[in-house]
Amino acid sequence: MQEVKMGDKVKVHYHGKLTTGETFDSSEGREPLEFEVGSGMVIKGFDDGVTGMTVGEKKTISIPVDEAYGPKNPEMLIEMPKERFPKDMEIEEGMPLMMSDESGQNFQVTIMEIKDDLVILDANHPLAGQDLIFDLELVEILGGKPLIIMP
Repeated sequence: MQEVKMGDKVKVHYHGKLTTGETFDSSEGREPLEFEVGSGMVIKGFDDGVTGMTVGEKKTISIPVDEAYGPKNPEMLIEMPKERFPKDMEIEEGMPLMMSDESGQNFQVTIMEIKDDLVILDANHPLAGQDLIFDLELVEILGGKPLIIMP
C-alpha cells in the first residue's frame, strides 16, 4: 500500500484535543482537511504524524509544544490604554478580539488582564504553550509533486 511521504497532497479527518481532553478542533461533520505534507500548511507535528500512514489507517499522535504552536512568547503581550477601547464596549478577561497591525494584517488577541487604566492583551496563538493530541484518519492520498534532485 502507498504510504504518505513529503510532498503528497492528502485528505485527513482529525480530532484535536488538549492534554486535558478538551476538544479544540475537529473535522467531524465537515470535509476532511486537505493539505500538502511538508508545505507548512499545518504544524510540523501534524505533518510528521501523517507521514508513513496508509489510506484508511487511524492513529492518535501527541504533538509537543515545540512541534505545535511553540511556547508562549512574553513579547506578544500588549499593554493597551483602556481609553483606546470604545466607551460602550464591555470588556472581560478571556475575551477574544481582532486587531490589525500597521500593514492591515488582522490577528486575534485575548484579553489577559484588566487593570485600572490598562488592558493586557495576549497576541500569542491561542494554542501556544500547549501540547496537543490528534486522532487522525487518512482518507485519501491525492499524489504529490515529483521529487526533483539537484546535482
